[in-house]
Amino acid sequence: MPVDAAEALLCWYVVDKRRLPWRAEPGERADPYRVWLSEVMLQQTTVAAVKPYFEKFTSRWPTVEALAAAEDADVMAAWAGLGYYARARNLLACARAVAGEHAGHFPDDEAALLKLPGIGAYTAAAIAAIAFGRRAVVVDGNVERVVSRLHALKAPLPQARPRIRALVDAMTPAGGAGDFAQATMDLGATICTPRGPACGLCPVQGWCQAYAEGEPELYPVKAPKAPRPHRHGKAYWLEHDGEVLLVRRPAKGLLGGMLALPETPPAEADWEEAGAVEHVFTHFSLTMTLMCARTDARPAGLWHAAATIAEAGLPTLFAKLAARGLAWREKGKAGGGVREKALLV
Repeated sequence: MPVDAAEALLCWYVVDKRRLPWRAEPGERADPYRVWLSEVMLQQTTVAAVKPYFEKFTSRWPTVEALAAAEDADVMAAWAGLGYYARARNLLACARAVAGEHAGHFPDDEAALLKLPGIGAYTAAAIAAIAFGRRAVVVDGNVERVVSRLHALKAPLPQARPRIRALVDAMTPAGGAGDFAQATMDLGATICTPRGPACGLCPVQGWCQAYAEGEPELYPVKAPKAPRPHRHGKAYWLEHDGEVLLVRRPAKGLLGGMLALPETPPAEADWEEAGAVEHVFTHFSLTMTLMCARTDARPAGLWHAAATIAEAGLPTLFAKLAARGLAWREKGKAGGGVREKALLV
């Protein structure tokens, strides 16, 4: 019988771990490239959302050297819809650093991994433990929830994080740290869920103080969130001869490096309002109104066939707006819309 919670968790993981495309099968060695790519993609993103992107990336760029040689625009387009686009820029920077400075081999310890672009404390620990078998303390949101419940921690997040890390450190075995990290993450993702945890199936139920108290959903305790500000903006669908004008956003900043619709009037035209979309970013929510027009002139810029705009690799916000643009296009430029005269800027 297991002698402690860590051993019980590892025994459960042997049988019930999730089969994921980036995980090594029994008897295989973990591929550091696939571990790194998955960890970057999974930051603030669900496994279900990541799977098709991971498979697309590894099919197109099967090695870190292949990714390092890719065109920025191709990678940004392949990332479109996955969100948090700074990750894609850091992904390329990191791949090029590994290919150029490390001969295509990821460093195998946390200190060296932390020097690579876009790799923070969590990602460095995860790669070191999972890909290289190093003893590292891996703490993500799932691990925080599991450990908070095991110990019924009353301190709220984020203040409780140093204590959680210390508790995870105490549980992490000298050997098999990667399996332990993945086991804890799997437990949080499949059984010790935020709502309705399946405590009856939990392999560490006997050690769980939150379960003993009878209210595991109270943990982890979270500090009240500040209200998210709401902003308003406009985007412009300018069509000429079946094509739509796009812009490349600045490399740094919100949706950096991505293709998008212009947010200032790109030409003088009779702009017609075609509805609005709602979108939520990490730090604010946004209502973006779409203005549409056709032009006989053709301003300089990036033009894309309207009929295949879904293939342009637009981020989610602008993909939503493009769908409205297509609906406006189908209706034709009928009267009755709200128009505003915009001068060329």
